[in-house]
Amino acid sequence: MMPTIAEKRARFAELHASPGCFVMPNPFDIGSAKYLASLGFPALASTSAGMAFAAGKGDGDVDRGYALSHIRDLAEATDLPLNADFEAGFARDAEGVHESARLCVGAGVAGFSIEDYTGDSRAPLYSLNEAVERLRAARAAINASGETVMLTARSEAILRQAGGLAEALRRLAAYAEAGADVLYAPMVRTAAEVSEVVRVAGKLPVNVLAGWPGFTKHELEDLGVKRISVGGALARAAWGGFIHAAKDIAEHGRFDAFASLPTMNDITAAFA
Repeated sequence: MMPTIAEKRARFAELHASPGCFVMPNPFDIGSAKYLASLGFPALASTSAGMAFAAGKGDGDVDRGYALSHIRDLAEATDLPLNADFEAGFARDAEGVHESARLCVGAGVAGFSIEDYTGDSRAPLYSLNEAVERLRAARAAINASGETVMLTARSEAILRQAGGLAEALRRLAAYAEAGADVLYAPMVRTAAEVSEVVRVAGKLPVNVLAGWPGFTKHELEDLGVKRISVGGALARAAWGGFIHAAKDIAEHGRFDAFASLPTMNDITAAFA
């Protein structure tokens, strides 16, 4: 029997309070969610990039309605808790973030992230005051719902080259005070950088992005990381295989890329 939303949320909170580190991979559609669930992962997370690619759009170009529909589909697809990559809350001001957060909770997620990226490369980050108010609005929406939903505060300072690690740490400290349950700064790449984020987080759990070769789960656990996600990497891996095969046909008239395909049963066995 499929667990209730409340049971999934309780399990997700439990994962963050339990010893050790867990991997939360990022499916990009219902099929990939079901397959990942079949491998025994304890939780899943959506990916804004993977979602956008499936819609034929660039990362960040999907509107709130589409994102909520996609997130709801993933939340309902498996018996695992889902954390939503909710981008910047699909709103410019705190009031809009509050409404978006309310809707995201209603989509059945066990957690979601709010980032501080504006979408404008000329001024990529909201001011710290704005970012804190937006995060507080998301926290207030969760609290008003009465549900146990984990709020991840995500700083884009490193990823967007807008102040780097020092700025990310400054912001994460403020986000912790504003009511975040989890802290996340994508693109930390060295043990020293990860350790700095863990230090600033204090008792709060830290999420690390592992979208390239480098750290192992064991290494990140030793550094004090609680949660690992892969962002759009699995979607890009799927697209990489597709692009290679399609180009081989288009450019060389060859079908060699089909030699090592999984069987139909390898795929559909996960859907039962």
